[in-house]
Amino acid sequence: MSTELRRLRNYIGGAFRDAADGRTTEVVNPVTGEAYATAPLSGQADVDAAMAAAAEAFPGWRDTTPAERQKALLKVADAIEERAEELIAAEVENTGKPTGLTRTEEIPPMVDQIRFFAGAARMLEGRSAGEYMEGLTSIVRREPVGVCAQVAPWNYPMMMAVWKFAPAIAAGNTVVLKPSDTTPASTVLLAEILGSVLPTGVFNVVCGDRDTGRMMVEHETPAMASITGSVRAGMQVAESASKDLKRVHLELGGKAPVVVFEDTDIAKAVEDISVAGFFNAGQDCTAATRVLVHESIHDEFVTALAKAAADTKTGAPDDEDVLFGPLNNARQLAQVEGFVDRLPAHARVEAGGRRVGDKGFFFAPTVVSGLRQDDEIVQKEVFGPVITVQTFADEDQAVAYANGVEYALASSVWTKDHSRAMRMSKKLDFGCVWINTHIPLVAEMPHGGFKKSGYGKDLSAYGFDDYTRIKHVMTSLDA
Repeated sequence: MSTELRRLRNYIGGAFRDAADGRTTEVVNPVTGEAYATAPLSGQADVDAAMAAAAEAFPGWRDTTPAERQKALLKVADAIEERAEELIAAEVENTGKPTGLTRTEEIPPMVDQIRFFAGAARMLEGRSAGEYMEGLTSIVRREPVGVCAQVAPWNYPMMMAVWKFAPAIAAGNTVVLKPSDTTPASTVLLAEILGSVLPTGVFNVVCGDRDTGRMMVEHETPAMASITGSVRAGMQVAESASKDLKRVHLELGGKAPVVVFEDTDIAKAVEDISVAGFFNAGQDCTAATRVLVHESIHDEFVTALAKAAADTKTGAPDDEDVLFGPLNNARQLAQVEGFVDRLPAHARVEAGGRRVGDKGFFFAPTVVSGLRQDDEIVQKEVFGPVITVQTFADEDQAVAYANGVEYALASSVWTKDHSRAMRMSKKLDFGCVWINTHIPLVAEMPHGGFKKSGYGKDLSAYGFDDYTRIKHVMTSLDA
């Protein structure tokens, strides 16, 4: 006897709609591996409708005062708090994440980030007006860019949606947002919440696959395209956007080095690094998954890290002892398994290295040692609960190994030597350097990378600025 699947729908111009041609895709619960809902597989007609709705809403939203936009976003934050349990349930079904950690680690930051950008709307900065040429006064206007096409990933569907829409809407833009095809449920619920507060057309959600995202980026209406995703996806977006010179905001992959020096408190470092590496099943661009440890403490460190991995539990969302749930989808599980299956002969699996259970997409917390700089698992993003370990002899070699990948999003340094920590923070070629910690983020500080990790910043006033444009206005004093 089959169970009827829940029907998710697009949110366009203030109304929920099926795809114009009726096409759908199944949404799978990664805990069970079984479908629980259908979502629109949106095509060109749906993208056209969403862009038209956003374009129609833009002049009115652009012309609201910062105070009005602040008030609206504060109402959105309050509504998310009020409906937190609904959002948690949707996100857990989307992703299989532990319910308790979703409640404590995602809802509060989301609400805080929205409230931050609500305040940022009223803190527009620019150079002082003045006479830089005799008889003429110059002023600088900071304006919204227009309609923003945004694509969110599947690792943090709710939170990444907030990182996208909050600064854009605070700055006076309108939004067409596409969630991942594997995790649309919580984003559709966010559309209902935002739709109850914002004017029609300011926020629109279009569900679909990569082709849907490509149609959004290639559409003539948006002035800006923003994506959080893989390097390959970011390159495709940049190429597509270049055809009509859209602005592009890219937050892509990561391969964070975790540089552990010989004076580190090993027990404390292992405790923090294991959590930062395995949290959310390692499905985090900033995850602490590439450890570089000084050769003098390597054996002790690896033994402790392997024990921490063995003590870390993965399982069902309602198990309070679980740190992380399943990988997001069957394709991602196969990718992680492939990295482990292809390990070179000199590598050693110290813990884990296998699938857990016979249903869903669970993978054991894994530690791999004996690796070399050019090994595939060191150079490429695994995006799973796998921590690799290499050794280094001195500070210069640590820097060379740390910077010797194509990604440059986040990093951390573990040492009691303040001068060394400052030298390393200068030399590490990453958008974020943590010292004696790894993975905390705050709304006030920027998040974004260099090299193939993309460009543009999320969070902070820098993230807000990315959704604005600068206009110089000069007037004659003699007229």
